[in-house]
Amino acid sequence: MKRLIGMLFLVGVVLFGACALGKVEISGLFMKQAGYQESDIRAMTEEFLKMRPDIDVKLSFVAYEELHDKIVVAAASGAGTYDVILLDCIWPAEFAEAGWLLDVTERLSEEDRADIFPEVLSAVTYRGRLYGMPWLNDWEYFFYNKKMLEAVGAEPPTYWTEVIDIARKLKAQNVVEYPIIDAWGQGEAVVIQWLQYVYAMGGTLFDEAGNPTMNQGKPLEALEFMVQHMDEGLFNPACIESFYEEVRRVFSAGQAAFGLNWTYMYNLANDPAESQIAGDAVIAVIPGFPDGRRSATCNGGMGLSILTSSQHPDEAWDYIQYLASKEVQKKYSQNALPIWKSLYDDPELIAQQPELIKVAKEQIHYIFDRPQVPWYSQLSLILSEELQAALTKAKTPKQAMDDAVSRAKEVMERYAQ
Repeated sequence: MKRLIGMLFLVGVVLFGACALGKVEISGLFMKQAGYQESDIRAMTEEFLKMRPDIDVKLSFVAYEELHDKIVVAAASGAGTYDVILLDCIWPAEFAEAGWLLDVTERLSEEDRADIFPEVLSAVTYRGRLYGMPWLNDWEYFFYNKKMLEAVGAEPPTYWTEVIDIARKLKAQNVVEYPIIDAWGQGEAVVIQWLQYVYAMGGTLFDEAGNPTMNQGKPLEALEFMVQHMDEGLFNPACIESFYEEVRRVFSAGQAAFGLNWTYMYNLANDPAESQIAGDAVIAVIPGFPDGRRSATCNGGMGLSILTSSQHPDEAWDYIQYLASKEVQKKYSQNALPIWKSLYDDPELIAQQPELIKVAKEQIHYIFDRPQVPWYSQLSLILSEELQAALTKAKTPKQAMDDAVSRAKEVMERYAQ
């Protein structure tokens, strides 16, 4: 009996030692496209693992369109499927309200917080608390083909009224059939692009009491602007089926003089291996409206968050801190600009992206956040459907926005119950 007890004790010691020597495994969920590429994230992770041999990281990648629902299923199950998730800036309200995200406010030092753009921090903030670390820093820009503008003697535009005037000249002189390409495909893309016109006009979607008012004033004018100028043949009819990759391909093929897109298009549009207009693609601040704002660009920032179901939040935070570190962000700045203010004055970074850095430092002052409401996913779905209905002529702009308001109020009432 004593021998059996001794053997059991020895086995217990061995098992305990094996566990003590074993690696902590954490898992991360990322998206496949835009910003940092999958190969970048794998390389960053390998670099982290060399520094932390006590940790193992299991990576999963899904398309952006799948990311939200993957997180919801994992978080709602409480099974600890993922430790680290890529968090879009439109989700903190929904996920924090559900109790799925770890509050990391106290984990981020005041020194680091002071060196991060406030507009970037907002991507992971809800009701004054931080629910992640900013990471994928992005907002949209305006792109134009300088050779086409030179063909009609036009200067780079500052306002959308000037864009429209130049577009009419380009069309009349047969420089390009459809001068403007934009991403109006049904989904979040068309909502973002419409919001940029809304905010550039000086509008908002809700009144001071929080009631939806997108069926009047600037939101309605913005939709009418889109419909009117597509009817005129200034916006490419393909806009209504286009997402950001389609915008890039049309612009890079020399089939548009103007386009709106995220940072990644700049280098690709000027890469001879990817573009027919390399050297003529110029990045600029998005135009505004004379009676509105100088510019408006949607916050497309994404953060890295820890699910509350994580069994290893400290190791997950260490991993996040490495991915978001100045050294790593500087190294991989070709696909996404850093979150850190100080790096925008770094000579080495400026030498890599001189024009982009110059424009980025101005464009960031005109960032807006999409509505920070827990039911944003439902609002986005409603808006994308109603905007498409107007753009495809299934409804008038007024009918579409009236219906959007009516449907939004129904969702608000359900959340209030």
